[in-house]
Amino acid sequence: MSDFHQPVLPQEILDYLKPQAGDKFIDCTLGGGGHTLNFLKLVGPSGKVLAIDMDPLAIAEARRASTKFADSLILARDNFRNLKNIADVHEFNQVNGILLDLGLSSGQLQDQARGFSFGSEGQLDMRFGPAVADSFGAVTAGEIVNNYPQKDLIDIFKNYGEERLAVAISKKIIEVRRTKPIDSPKQLAAIIESVYHRYHRTKSRISPATKVFQALRIAVNDELQSLKLVLPQALDLLVSGGRLAVISYHSLEDRIVKDYFRRESRDCICPPEMPVCQCGHIARLKIITKKPVVPTVEEIKNNPRSRSAKLRIVEKYK
Repeated sequence: MSDFHQPVLPQEILDYLKPQAGDKFIDCTLGGGGHTLNFLKLVGPSGKVLAIDMDPLAIAEARRASTKFADSLILARDNFRNLKNIADVHEFNQVNGILLDLGLSSGQLQDQARGFSFGSEGQLDMRFGPAVADSFGAVTAGEIVNNYPQKDLIDIFKNYGEERLAVAISKKIIEVRRTKPIDSPKQLAAIIESVYHRYHRTKSRISPATKVFQALRIAVNDELQSLKLVLPQALDLLVSGGRLAVISYHSLEDRIVKDYFRRESRDCICPPEMPVCQCGHIARLKIITKKPVVPTVEEIKNNPRSRSAKLRIVEKYK
């Protein structure tokens, strides 16, 4: 609903989820509100949309901008890992469609105080929002960078950022913080760049700090665990024939989504060496997108942040 936020793959989401008048939809990642607004326009006054976000600013902006949809929109400030509890509180079940757009909103990136942007002079925060009940958000990126031992920094940079220079970067961080705290994203990005310049002479269009910033953001917000927790909850809430859409932006997220969808689309998930099925597992969904849907060249041109997006869609069995 923000004037400056462009939702990613907006038409594709509508084409696959097919919102109709009177439907019930959940946007687990409200952000700038673009997808939520699209749902509201199509479900109409007889439908309902539940929009969730940890960011109090996103909730406040949506409340301000959505007065004409007040009867159809329910806002919840919480972590989507608590999806079932949120839905129970608002008596929101038998849902026709659910969306998870796992990217950062433009507002979060442009907010200097949040610390998501490489050039920011603000604090190294990176929390999606202040901690709420049963959610993460107590630790900041600055606390990790300035206090965690080198082994933990290496693990975070490797496991969550797939950063090949994790050892060298963590060593440099330890060296710098002995003299003074690393206070701002801009300062941290400069440290990372100094390490990269020792190993790579050619410059890339992508900032050398990208993977480390991604890793810190994932660690601060426990993003991968939240994703693993929300997927089965979302499937439970859907009506038969309802659809779940997930937009991911890096391989770690996409792998979790792809593996979960594949597993839940099979009747047996026993190991291949098992001669007879022992698990009794029954397929719960049908995969709609055999390969991930990606933005068009035109969309990437108009919204460069969409370039790494991958959309996967499944349908709950009838």
